[in-house]
Amino acid sequence: MNKLSESGRLSILGVHVSILTMQRATATMENWIRNGERHYVCITGVHGVMESQRDPELMAIHNAAGLVTPDGVPMVWMSHWLGHPEVERVYGPDLLQEMCRISALKGYRHFFYGSTPETLGKLTAALTRRHPGLQVVGSFAPPFRPLTPEEDEAVIAQINASGAQIVWVGLSTPKQERWMASHVDRLNASVLVGVGAAFDFAAGEKQQAPRWMQRNGLEWAFRLASEPRRLAGRYFRNNPAFMLRALAQLLRHHGMSRTRRADRMAP
Repeated sequence: MNKLSESGRLSILGVHVSILTMQRATATMENWIRNGERHYVCITGVHGVMESQRDPELMAIHNAAGLVTPDGVPMVWMSHWLGHPEVERVYGPDLLQEMCRISALKGYRHFFYGSTPETLGKLTAALTRRHPGLQVVGSFAPPFRPLTPEEDEAVIAQINASGAQIVWVGLSTPKQERWMASHVDRLNASVLVGVGAAFDFAAGEKQQAPRWMQRNGLEWAFRLASEPRRLAGRYFRNNPAFMLRALAQLLRHHGMSRTRRADRMAP
């Protein structure tokens, strides 16, 4: 096991993905809240890994995160093939629901940043209905343009005044990762989580792939059929390139493993 694995991470094409289960992810986030720490969480699949290949700054943002969760099934498979069979998928929409379930019992306070006012209203209603007692202390739908420095300061003040401990960010990759990295030290919240389309799913505005498709790595096909114009370029650019680079990494990994075993067996 290399030093990166010993630190609770493994490298998938240079992105340091956390060795996680859902229970471990939520326990880590709760620990940050209890200790008053401040971290951000990248929910990362093939798209995030491949965007990081093209953007060293985005790679660095991922690798500075408190957690990088294996969001897609290919990330889980890679983790298993790289020697970590305990890794589970920690999918953004599922993490949102699980932390809301826990929070309804323990009183953690939530803020939602992203999407539209209409979606945020539906999201809050759906989550508080599903998790009675959940504290949603605020939300903000940013305009479809960069905020001015004055507007940004006002949003920071709004989030801090709300007393939120967890801020969910639904801006899509890489916008949400950049926002979290630039705001983690300016917000009082212990946890920032970039969850992409999870707002739309939880609000009932988009349909999720059936669980059997999710389990078998076919969620991308369902989403492509649902939003071909928006997602076709992403999937056809990223998926084949990921497969080739991942295969190369696996071949190197297993080649080095065989070499180490041979060295240990040598007289």
